[in-house]
Amino acid sequence: MSAPVARSVSIIGCGFVADLYMRSLGKHPDIAVSQVYDRNPARMAAFCDHWNLRGVESMDRFLGNLPAGSVVLNLTNPDAHYDVTKTCLTAGHHVYSEKPLATEMDQAIELHELAAAKGLLLSSAPCSVLGEAAQTLAKAVRDETAGPVRLVYAELDDGFIPQAPYGDWVSDSGAPWPAKDEFTVGCTLEHAGYYLTWLIAMFGSVRRVVAASTEALPDKPVSGTPDFSTATLFFESGVTARLTCSIIASHDHRIRLFGDKGVLQVKQSWNNDAPVKYHRRMTLRRRLIEDPIGKRLRLRGETHPKVDRWGAAAMNFALGPAEMLDALAESRPCRLSADFGLHLTEVTLAIQNAREDGIAQDMSTRCDPVPPMSWAT
Repeated sequence: MSAPVARSVSIIGCGFVADLYMRSLGKHPDIAVSQVYDRNPARMAAFCDHWNLRGVESMDRFLGNLPAGSVVLNLTNPDAHYDVTKTCLTAGHHVYSEKPLATEMDQAIELHELAAAKGLLLSSAPCSVLGEAAQTLAKAVRDETAGPVRLVYAELDDGFIPQAPYGDWVSDSGAPWPAKDEFTVGCTLEHAGYYLTWLIAMFGSVRRVVAASTEALPDKPVSGTPDFSTATLFFESGVTARLTCSIIASHDHRIRLFGDKGVLQVKQSWNNDAPVKYHRRMTLRRRLIEDPIGKRLRLRGETHPKVDRWGAAAMNFALGPAEMLDALAESRPCRLSADFGLHLTEVTLAIQNAREDGIAQDMSTRCDPVPPMSWAT
């Protein structure tokens, strides 16, 4: 597998999330954006004008401009992820796709097999698992700061989103928040990965998913998709986790890891610089308590470029593409591997599709834990 001739990426899709990537890429001056394409010419023109980028008039022209083995960022609408990624892989290019990798498991498997057959990298967002907060938490787990982890509670509740003023949410280049896509895809496919990636990276493959999901708000702008899900995840390593997603319950993005000596906690999954705290367990006046303040855990030295808060997030969306480019340049496996992305997709779809009857589903895919970033060892 050869690296691209230049440290650059090309972007397909110039919507809301593409502006977040451009904000993040601005923190990586060594990565250039060679070209962009969007099927909506007006949207592409606004995006290119704002960021001073070169747009092309067709998908054929986009692919024709690329040297073999280039890195493409697939930032299209979720319903286009499979087709666009397949087209780019078939043309011989590495692909970093926004989530979800695909909305059907057979499509995800096909993409995985295609990438393997062509010797190409295939990665899927989210990449916050490569950020400082996730890497600090993972090091605490490896070091058994709280003792062996027995149980995890992870929350991804976003508040009562149908009542939020999302019509006013506009990106830097003027793209509206894609409400239709968000409600159609649903909060599980959109958000579960933010903690599933952390958990799979730390503990390896999920062996079994026991889950249920429901549409508690059938009168929201787009109906038919679960807006609440809860899952118990049984990892092959022996850890058990409970993950909850909703767009109804009050905003809560905590993750708590319960160990023999205490609790590890992060309160902001969408902040790469969120504090990671260790709450030691102790006895006081014959009562078992956890230190209510906790000790903040930090990594030594420089970590990665940080981005300013925008809306609810302070995440560097470019960490994933940068990792892919580094893997190619160093001729090593990518931390966000195709195996990792496929397993993430299977677990997420199992939760999404559980519905009110619920499921107990054994996973058919596997992946190894993700090696720590070099600055987090």
